[in-house]
Amino acid sequence: MDLALLRTFVTVHRAGSFTRAAALLGLSQPAVTSQIRTLERQVGRPLFLRRARGVTPTTIGDELAHKAAPHLDALLEITESGLDDESSLRTLHLAGPPEFTAERALPALAGLTDDNGQGFALRISFGTAEETLDGLSAGHHDLAISTARPRGGPLMAAPLCDEEHVLVAAPRWAERTGSARPRHKIATPLETIPLVEVHESLPFASRYWASVFDSRPAASGTVIVPDLRAVLACVVAGAGLAVLPRYLCAAPLKRREVVALHEPAVPPLRTYFLVVRTGTLAMPHIARAHEWLLRAAADWT
Repeated sequence: MDLALLRTFVTVHRAGSFTRAAALLGLSQPAVTSQIRTLERQVGRPLFLRRARGVTPTTIGDELAHKAAPHLDALLEITESGLDDESSLRTLHLAGPPEFTAERALPALAGLTDDNGQGFALRISFGTAEETLDGLSAGHHDLAISTARPRGGPLMAAPLCDEEHVLVAAPRWAERTGSARPRHKIATPLETIPLVEVHESLPFASRYWASVFDSRPAASGTVIVPDLRAVLACVVAGAGLAVLPRYLCAAPLKRREVVALHEPAVPPLRTYFLVVRTGTLAMPHIARAHEWLLRAAADWT
């Protein structure tokens, strides 16, 4: 059986779509369709049921995927690590959101690069939750950090940590609101302050407002920049208020470069998950990195 056909089949099985698998493999959709039909002729059974949106594996398709995927992953591991037995360097491919990965995961993994003389080479990819999980499913990454928990399929997720969100602004904005600080379920004093966010949809502010004030932000974003670290820099400079992870703004809060405009009794939280493909924790370097991150996360506050 052609390994290229199996690789395409496993990618389709993980992606749940010929179109998405084609993008992940760098092939055209007709090429993916042709390869799957060729494999189905060789097997003598249909491997997928075509749906309006994507495909669903048949029983024989699921069985083949569960048998073939670990071996294909192992072959990929061999090609990535090389065949030089004298080299102990192993490559770990990690994907996740840029700010959390840079501020939390990478410092934690730095110790693996010279742990007992068995070095790790790290390759990092940034992306949205959907992008990182798709890439993990397709075998492009070994580990993924995601705010979305995959449901079933070829991925396994473990809770990594909770991220507390804080409503912050430069001190001059806090002085301007003065005694008119927001109260429980009342956000009116905040409506005159410009809003800094990562996207026009205001994902962080909308989540905070819904959780704390049972409403949506009244203002649109004054500054939109797609990186939380840049959002923090704008807030420090006085551009307006923002909702930020506490780990990211803890030092500026301590230095009084920013202040918390509101301290709800129960702050909004967002959970991060550490995700792997089923079966890949049998690979020592992935297992060590997985354990290392979970252990490090126990001290993240």
